[in-house]
Amino acid sequence: MASTVITDKRPGYGQLLRTPGALSFLLPGFAARQPFAMLTIGIVLLVQHTTGSFGSAGAVAAVTGVSMALFAPQSGKLADRFGQRAVLVPGVLVHTAAVSLLVALALAGAPLWALFLAAIPAGASVPQVGPMVRARWAAKLDGTPLMPTAAAFESVTDEFTFVVGPVLATALCTGVHPAAGLIAEAALTLVGGLFFAAQRATQPAHGLSAAAGHHGGEPHRSALSVPGVRVLIVAFLGIGSVFGGMQVSLTAFTEEIGNPGANGLLYGVFAAGNMLAGIAMGAVAWKTGPRRRLILGYAGLTVTASLLWTAHSVLLLGALGLVVGLCIAPALITGYTIVETLIPASARTEAFTWLTGAVALGQAAAVTVAGRLADAHGASTGFLVPMAGTALALATLLALRSRLSPREASRVAARGIGHRVPVTVD
Repeated sequence: MASTVITDKRPGYGQLLRTPGALSFLLPGFAARQPFAMLTIGIVLLVQHTTGSFGSAGAVAAVTGVSMALFAPQSGKLADRFGQRAVLVPGVLVHTAAVSLLVALALAGAPLWALFLAAIPAGASVPQVGPMVRARWAAKLDGTPLMPTAAAFESVTDEFTFVVGPVLATALCTGVHPAAGLIAEAALTLVGGLFFAAQRATQPAHGLSAAAGHHGGEPHRSALSVPGVRVLIVAFLGIGSVFGGMQVSLTAFTEEIGNPGANGLLYGVFAAGNMLAGIAMGAVAWKTGPRRRLILGYAGLTVTASLLWTAHSVLLLGALGLVVGLCIAPALITGYTIVETLIPASARTEAFTWLTGAVALGQAAAVTVAGRLADAHGASTGFLVPMAGTALALATLLALRSRLSPREASRVAARGIGHRVPVTVD
């Protein structure tokens, strides 16, 4: 789909939201992505209520997270191949049924293995609305200066979702019924997902219609075949380790000092830093190329994440958490900006879901490792997980930074995945 936007020298959010047709998919997309942040906490609160074990609740939630991370890219690939609506409609129906089954089993006192079995399809069918919204932005803004602004806007929206969603699910589970959070998650997924799927006018062209015109009938290839996408997946795994490590370690830290109520405040400060940086990223007309911004931003994230384990007071940990949050948004937003330059339109949704899935997988792994470290050696050791995750990812970025060039993606395109015009990313 050709670009439909003419931009000035300083793109901003007002200009972005005036993009023709944008509000038609943004509003239902926002409603449809809220359940994504409600699922994990809803499972934890319900299963803990029915089993009396946080360990069992966390294990069921982890199965859901891993399942989502593994199946999300396949959902994105199918959306690129057959269209978003063709994947989203059956997906939300399956997800609603799977979550309903999980609720019924938990309330009936089913054994843990049965909850695990229900958690697999519940996670695998999570609608990938965020990547689908990003794909719609990319289809409308392809080649314009508004793409980084759109990436920043989506990052802020995601962060806002992860602030509102857990609060809503917790309020429903504690104030109405332990199953109310998951029931609301399933209902919002069904209604929001179907409403979003109904916005056909802004749906990107899918692979079946594009293949004949652009690929000469050659078979569709995965976004994973582009080397730069694999490098970005490693970077996003590191970002996921920050999210997961912070969630567990902040909880353990506040309990260790006898002030568990401070956990929400500390995580809120961390999330606020991410949101503020995301807003700023979209408002700046950058002269530095995205690849250089990614490396510099990731270096800053690694340094600040490496200092978390040294904090021994709420005030210092809050300050460091704010700075870490400020560093996450530049890395996250720039990664999404770069991946859009590496892949053809026929693989956009899949590429975005690989990155989203990488964050979820890194988060699930970090929750498990940080939890074990905190239990065995104290809360501070849990913060070593974000340090290790970001350090390894930064080393990968530095060693393989040349693969983030669209020129290499173009060589892959010549072998059949598609065609893009090379642009400079430094």
